[in-house]
Amino acid sequence: MLAEMGFLDHLEALRWTVFKAAGGVLVTTVFAAFFKRWIIDTVLLGPSRPDFFMYRLMGMETEVIAFQNRTIPGQFFVDWGTVLAVGMILGSPVVVYYIWKFIEPGLYRSEKRGLRFASVFATFFFILGLAFGYCIITPFALQFFANYQISPQVVNDFDITKYFSMITWWAFGAAILFELPVIVYFLARVGLLTEHLMIKYRRFAIIGILVMAALFTPPDPLSMFLVAIPLFGLYQLSIRIARHASRRHQAEIDALSQ
Repeated sequence: MLAEMGFLDHLEALRWTVFKAAGGVLVTTVFAAFFKRWIIDTVLLGPSRPDFFMYRLMGMETEVIAFQNRTIPGQFFVDWGTVLAVGMILGSPVVVYYIWKFIEPGLYRSEKRGLRFASVFATFFFILGLAFGYCIITPFALQFFANYQISPQVVNDFDITKYFSMITWWAFGAAILFELPVIVYFLARVGLLTEHLMIKYRRFAIIGILVMAALFTPPDPLSMFLVAIPLFGLYQLSIRIARHASRRHQAEIDALSQ
């Protein structure tokens, strides 16, 4: 059992956990390197093309987006930086698995069930947010900036490195924002947040949601509300989650007091 191990044994177990997790990321990075052409051409450059599936699905009029490389190592870093980023994303479940195996022996049975549920819960909302950022925010944001022009003399030729960084910002920013129900669940489980508190401060939460939506989208009302509406829906869902988690927290307190 982990609880019965000495300090040096803990360090040795942690060392092997780090090695195994790093090995998993290395394997997924090598895997990503074999498919990097498809990842770059189809996935990352897809939203820049008029035939991108979301444009057809939403019936959007699109502008042709051209790219330039303005630094000597720019394309090199985009190429291999993409491989590393995708490898780390694909390898993150391996990292989580080995961390789980490290801490699992020291947990009670109820804590194990709770962490399993939370990990599935967090993964679902992360993937949902990632898909929303890539399929909804990115197309609207790209076309907004592609059509924005202060003068016919100024041509929109985007820098390739900036394009990839913005794609990452929109996709992963949305994935982080979609973790709101998970954060609420943990805060309610430890008694720091309740359903009544979330209802009481809902109007301030709406202002906060609009501010976050403005930070993660281009400065146009349509894109902002495209993000704000699902975030408000997640807030409403989080109120229900807080109610359930608070009841479980109170039940545990009552059981300990008996």
